Amino acid sequence: MTTTHSPSETATAPVLSSLDRCDSCGAQAYVRARLQSGELFFCGHHASEVKSALAATAMEWFDETDRLIADESI
Repeated sequence: MTTTHSPSETATAPVLSSLDRCDSCGAQAYVRARLQSGELFFCGHHASEVKSALAATAMEWFDETDRLIADESI
């Protein structure tokens, strides 16, 4: 079963920081996928590419991509 979390549901402060990097390209990670074998981190672009493939096996999908829109308004 996959659990999807957004920051508004879990905490007010971001859980992922600028030190968390996408495992595909090295950009800042805004999504953490927890699998039985470990965790994967993705930027918004790569998260959208792999979400459907990982949905069946991910134990948790933590998505903070809404921060991308909030960051642009600053």
